[in-house]
Amino acid sequence: MSAPLTYQAASLVLSYPDESLLASLDTIEAALAGTQAAADFADVLGHLRSSDLIALQSFHVQEFDLSRRHALHLTYWTEGDTRRRGEVLARFKKVYRDSGLLVDTGGELPDHLPMVLEFAVHDPERGAELLQQWRPSLELLRIGLDEDDLPHAGVLRAICATLPGESPKSRTEVQQLVQAIQPAESVGLEPYGAEPNAAFLGMPAMPTPELQRS
Repeated sequence: MSAPLTYQAASLVLSYPDESLLASLDTIEAALAGTQAAADFADVLGHLRSSDLIALQSFHVQEFDLSRRHALHLTYWTEGDTRRRGEVLARFKKVYRDSGLLVDTGGELPDHLPMVLEFAVHDPERGAELLQQWRPSLELLRIGLDEDDLPHAGVLRAICATLPGESPKSRTEVQQLVQAIQPAESVGLEPYGAEPNAAFLGMPAMPTPELQRS
């Protein structure tokens, strides 16, 4: 299936819920219908339809803002609160600037997964490189969501399925993936395994013709 479609849909459903997201659920479901990712998104779409907006927002804050097990900032999984993290975030911003597509992050940290996914929709080559570069963070997030049986787990499975090779089955295998990737990467993964803090503001989605937010 189309990786950009998966990324656009994932960016929307992983973002802080608002009225426009809830209004777009039927559009997201229709766009994914008949694709391999449709089943992966079924749980999160059901979750977003199951409660009122305030309850959904509270759930999102609890699970993604306050829980270190589900951090949506990719560099938290590798850098923690070290000084090195600032350098890594600067490299994210440089990739965005070099693309000419995203200069102002709107106050959000540039490693916020919904933002990275939106970027991958608009610049598939650079976006795919970023996602592959930070695949260990994606896989750790996937494992944490699976272990805690959260409805968003399938979304991370769908994202990881767009990347080369099979997903690691354990944190030990993720560490092996880090060691395999690290020599070729310009973004360091040295402090891998550091517990992330959790603090993000949410990002307004950049609509595409495939999935418009109304």
